[in-house]
Amino acid sequence: MSKATTTTDRRPAGPHVADSHDVIRVHGARENNLRDVSIEIPKRRLTVFTGVSGSGKSSLVFDTIAAESQRLINETYSAFLQGFMPNLARPEVDVLDGLTTAIAVDQQRMGSDPRSTVGTATDANTMLRILFSRLGTPHIGPPGAFSFNTASVSASGGFTVDRGAEKTRTEKVSFSRTGGMCTHCEGRGRVSDIDLTQLYDDSKSLSEDPFTIPTYTGGGWVVRVIAESGFFDKDKPIRAYTKKERHDFLYREPTKVKVNGVNLTYEGLIPKIRKTFLSKDRESMQPHIRAFVDRAVTFTRCPECDGTRLSELARSSRIGTVNIADACAMEIRDLAEWVRGLEEPSVAPLLAKLQHTLDSFVEIGLGYLSLDRASGTLSGGEAQRTKMIRHLGSSLTDVTYVFDEPSIGLHPHDIQRMNNLLLRLRDKGNTVLVVEHKPETIAIADHVVDLGPGAGTAGGTVCFEGTLEGLRGSGTVTGRHLDDRAKIKAAVREPTGALEIRGASANNLRSVDVDIPLGVLTVITGVAGSGKSSLVHGSIPADEGVVAIDQTPIRGSRRSNPATYTGLADPIRKAFAKANGVKPALFSANSEGACPTCNGAGVIYTDLAIMQSVATPCEECEGRRFDASVLEYCLGGRDISEVLAMPVTEAEEFFGGGEARTPAAHKILERLADVGLGYLTLGQPLTTLSGGERQRLKLATHMGEKGGVYVLDEPTTGLHLADVEQLLGLLDRLVDSGKSVIVIEHHQAVMAHADWIIDLGPGAGHDGGRIVYEGTPADLVESRSTLTGEHLAAYVGA
Repeated sequence: MSKATTTTDRRPAGPHVADSHDVIRVHGARENNLRDVSIEIPKRRLTVFTGVSGSGKSSLVFDTIAAESQRLINETYSAFLQGFMPNLARPEVDVLDGLTTAIAVDQQRMGSDPRSTVGTATDANTMLRILFSRLGTPHIGPPGAFSFNTASVSASGGFTVDRGAEKTRTEKVSFSRTGGMCTHCEGRGRVSDIDLTQLYDDSKSLSEDPFTIPTYTGGGWVVRVIAESGFFDKDKPIRAYTKKERHDFLYREPTKVKVNGVNLTYEGLIPKIRKTFLSKDRESMQPHIRAFVDRAVTFTRCPECDGTRLSELARSSRIGTVNIADACAMEIRDLAEWVRGLEEPSVAPLLAKLQHTLDSFVEIGLGYLSLDRASGTLSGGEAQRTKMIRHLGSSLTDVTYVFDEPSIGLHPHDIQRMNNLLLRLRDKGNTVLVVEHKPETIAIADHVVDLGPGAGTAGGTVCFEGTLEGLRGSGTVTGRHLDDRAKIKAAVREPTGALEIRGASANNLRSVDVDIPLGVLTVITGVAGSGKSSLVHGSIPADEGVVAIDQTPIRGSRRSNPATYTGLADPIRKAFAKANGVKPALFSANSEGACPTCNGAGVIYTDLAIMQSVATPCEECEGRRFDASVLEYCLGGRDISEVLAMPVTEAEEFFGGGEARTPAAHKILERLADVGLGYLTLGQPLTTLSGGERQRLKLATHMGEKGGVYVLDEPTTGLHLADVEQLLGLLDRLVDSGKSVIVIEHHQAVMAHADWIIDLGPGAGHDGGRIVYEGTPADLVESRSTLTGEHLAAYVGA
């Protein structure tokens, strides 16, 4: 019989050495506007990063800590696999110690492809397809038969098998795959109809430049191919075409033609427009292209599948009385109850996983969504919370979770629920880093880091780190504004008229009748999913008198900057051209004036295969982007590169008088200063702007549009407490100038500042869609008749 051997425990009585790695240490961070930031962030705690918009919060948290964690993880893969992965540059930082695996949950919108839905983005659709392939009757095939991303395919043929002399034989083969895609709309749920009157003037001939389509100009190759294809008489009016000519003009399949000795392809106008314009994401289009698409194309529900995206075969299989289209169209909280009622031991693990995913939606406040909701239609806050779904039940611990303003799009009533989720992630032993402006979320922090003191070049330093109480007494911008409370107006403006909405029934609205007052500041409130956006965007006519500013993020590459985005670049180029007697195109770094070495980028990129690409300033133009000959031309003693390096405030003064006086440019610069972007340089790449800066840049651009009614969708997104005060002043100036301003908003400061409040609810989804209050903020606070009223009363201390 063997004896068990015992060993003496030689471990020291004190803490284990492994427990000493309890901080993330950052030393010398210089990413974007950070100025040698050095800081220690406690692990397994909830740390909130505060500061004005553009102070460097995202640069520290996302572009330094999360980015380096991802880069180090990528380096653990083989060189072969790294060749298929994005090349991530090492952040500008001297030391980064104590990093753990980082999972970043940002505000980036989810894919806007019409086939991308809430269900496909969270794998809930995948599980439903498996469920229906197992339990659905009649049985129609594997999970792919229920997928609107999979088309049905069949093929047959033969191949020859050669096995030596006299042993050759031909074998017949066939292949088929059953998919669930509706063949009419190709799984999109909508079909497009093109208004031909918006494409051309049919009273004109091809020789008279009849087209009203962007890029279809008389001397361009597109028009030349049509005119010289040989299919038409160039001098014959389009309305006089024969039936065959009209078919060839509009619908002809791609056909090889020869134009001036060059082999080209002619294609009918309709398929060409579908390929050129309709295959692209609308938001990525240039403004004039987007305006053309909105004018010429109407999208309607597919008549074959009734908008479900699914084939008739996929819709024929049911579990009880429910088919997969019905399941995806249910509100998720109702779908969760339906799944809970299914009892089938053969698929028990699948049901448990699906149930957990659906319950997570409800828990995170998205139970009002449906799985067939197009992911591109989600707001930034909804998209961020949808991305959180997969992490709520994760068994991982010691992970660093990074969140970018998780309270965005949340009614004050819902913020506590989000706070509880953040605390749950922390309590599982994870490090939670949150970039946030809302005092309700800052209040739950274990540790607070305040960056500033200002934005852009005036920020990038750590002004305070410590506890919430310490922040209150710190004297920083955040500390001073943390307990700010807007007061209810003593007197409200009187409306000058009303915008009547009758029988509004878009999405979850229940035949809503409401009069929105004009000539005042009206705020539309209600919990997330109550029907605010459906009421405003779905019921207010988008005519020439309405300027709508939604939450869609602005897009842009490194070559885009505030000057190009706002249209400021055009009057500046024309002013330079007029002063020097040359072409305006010379003063564009994306056109004739570009440095020939770097093509106007200002940097040279060196591709090192699996290693990170290296960007070095162009030695020829020294990063100024322009050809040397262009920089010899001056306006008011400054060349074009010096003007683009100016902050907005300096440029406003420069173009306001003297030799460089340019009224068109000055007007745009005034708007940029009005929204608090006076510190931005005109040529700063859009890729370096924060979310709040982009939101205000967009606001400044739309303020230049002519209209009597301004509709703003959550304009406080990304704004610091101090910036909200400036926004309220801007809204007041708009109303005082005779405009009507309608704001969809959750921020109590904006509600308190309103002249009139329209509150929707009482809940979300099918529990909402009704008007629960109309009146002044003072009456709402006094009555406390709705959730909004209760939270507004608590905010103003009533």
